[in-house]
Amino acid sequence: QSMKFLLNCLLLVLCQVEAMACNNRSNSNPSVFILVGIPGLEAAYFWMAFPFCSMYLVALLGNCVLLLTILLAHTLHHPMFYFLAMLAMIDLVMATSVVPKMLGIFWMGSQEIGFDACFTQMFLIHATTAVESGVLLAMAFDRYIAICHPLRYETILTSQRVMQIGLAILARGILYMVPLTWMLRRLPYCASRVISHSYCEHMVVMKLACADYSASSTYNLVGTTLIVGTDTAFIALSYRLILKVVGKLAEKTERLKSFSTCSSHICVMLLYYLPGLASIYIQCFPQAVPPHVQVLLADLYLSLPPMLNPVIYSIRTKQVRERSIHVEFQHLFL
Repeated sequence: QSMKFLLNCLLLVLCQVEAMACNNRSNSNPSVFILVGIPGLEAAYFWMAFPFCSMYLVALLGNCVLLLTILLAHTLHHPMFYFLAMLAMIDLVMATSVVPKMLGIFWMGSQEIGFDACFTQMFLIHATTAVESGVLLAMAFDRYIAICHPLRYETILTSQRVMQIGLAILARGILYMVPLTWMLRRLPYCASRVISHSYCEHMVVMKLACADYSASSTYNLVGTTLIVGTDTAFIALSYRLILKVVGKLAEKTERLKSFSTCSSHICVMLLYYLPGLASIYIQCFPQAVPPHVQVLLADLYLSLPPMLNPVIYSIRTKQVRERSIHVEFQHLFL
């Protein structure tokens, strides 16, 4: 009984210590962070906002039209276009998580962002980038099945399996970001509250903590490497097998048709991975690149692909282009 009493007392003390620690962390944390925008280019904010606003409006219009077209055109109810719809939804979330606040900084000087809002923005940005990488892998797998195993395409990629793939990709992105956000959220931020960026970027916010952040840094490095490395490796393998099969096709027209079905996906992959990898390597060597170049590249990485993805697929994919025009005219005259 006495041992049980001592254990209960010890447990009570530990709970009180944890509560006091949490209270101290919450008291030491700022209520708001200050987003600088693009350091060194403050004088050009007013004019810089116009291209970002234009890209955002085109992204909203293009992705909404793409989603509406896929939803209303029954001829597009196939796995390839389901994955394309997922990509459009991710692009809408990604652009909306960044650009409106950026425009507020540029045009209205609204640099403050709430403590919890900052971590919410961070979660959305990094989760959507992880999800988009997974969708690009799924689209590569779709093209591999369509070209290398065309007779088994409908039996392998059923609507139910496409939904399962989409949910798995979404779960991976969320499960990757939940521990990272939790680790950063519980750190004390008692030093500077100025974020030298246009949004709450993980690496920049992490360095504001006045405590050891090595665990979150290691977790982010390992998680990013596994996600991006695995996805790019399987995408490269898929297209290696696709090119091997296409190269064996006898007729030139068949080879060109097969390449055409993959060209839009290849363009989108390059548009996503090249700026992303450039941004990661630049952060590894920050002294070699001016801060405004680093931030500007990161801003374009999150705002340019959402604008160009629907444009590329509308131009390069005949079915999307034709059905988009048909849907627009149908709604214009009804």
